[in-house]
Amino acid sequence: MDSRVNAVTFRVGAFRRRIARVFALQFLIVAVVCILGIYGVVPTVIVIAVIVITTALAWLITRREWRPVRALARLVNRWDGQSLDPESLNLDQLSSHTDADVASLAQGLHGFAKRLASYNQRERSFTRDASHELRSPLTVIKMSVDMLGEEGGLSDFGVRSVRRIKRAAREMEVLVEALLILARETDSSTDDQCFVVNDVLRQELESARELLAGRPIELLLEEPARFALQGSPQAFSVLCWQLIRNACQQTEQGSVVISVLPGVVSVRNQAAPQVSGDDGCPLRVRGADRHGFELAIAQRISDRFAWPLELQTGQGQENIARIRFPHPLPVDVPAKSAL
Repeated sequence: MDSRVNAVTFRVGAFRRRIARVFALQFLIVAVVCILGIYGVVPTVIVIAVIVITTALAWLITRREWRPVRALARLVNRWDGQSLDPESLNLDQLSSHTDADVASLAQGLHGFAKRLASYNQRERSFTRDASHELRSPLTVIKMSVDMLGEEGGLSDFGVRSVRRIKRAAREMEVLVEALLILARETDSSTDDQCFVVNDVLRQELESARELLAGRPIELLLEEPARFALQGSPQAFSVLCWQLIRNACQQTEQGSVVISVLPGVVSVRNQAAPQVSGDDGCPLRVRGADRHGFELAIAQRISDRFAWPLELQTGQGQENIARIRFPHPLPVDVPAKSAL
């Protein structure tokens, strides 16, 4: 392909000059005929006929000169940007008489397609390797902590340490999962599944309750509705986890309520009141130094999968995070009672 395009680029790009010559010649002929018609040398009918004929010829020549551009536009329009093969552009279908300007554009598009294919390949290799290299040590840490937690005779400090390690491992696991979801391209095998929203939320709440052990925070699930989604259950799970974790970070004590409405999932919490120090300046509360990191990841996931995320502050410092799903699916199973 490269040799073919390079051979074409040896021709001089004279598209503008050729078009300029065509219209200059047309203008000259029309001007001469009009002058002859004004002085009565040729009849008016001939003047009109010459103008029409020269205009038609100029249009045909311009159309012929524009043909390589139309051919390139059709090839690019048929190109599937998801294809990893740059040869799928089929630029070798261009005529060998293609103008040099068009050939240069085709060569640039071919180079761009090659760089895009190389980037996609590196991205897939990285996410595959990173997924294995990051998940493996996390799995070892989780198994070791579970075995250590079952050991008898642990002091209170040891129990608290095991709990903190378990919580940190879970948070790192979800963070790695979120970053890998955002890093990789959409994969139809994992991002196009049918799942029930309520079931995924129940699993996330079970994990969250284990990590909240010892903190005066209660997680409640309200299920006025049940619905399913066609998409990535993994992405939905990570999105909800980030919102639940952000709500827990903002809550010193009380409850975090997750509600499932028709096509909507909301997370509500009562924000911890701001505490002032002796000098009257506000003090930081638990998790206030995270600068909304969970919300930033949640926002990127919602943008990636077209699940609009709305953040709202209600009365009494109540924070509400609401996810809307444009295409919810019905679930035939009757709704269960709230936890």
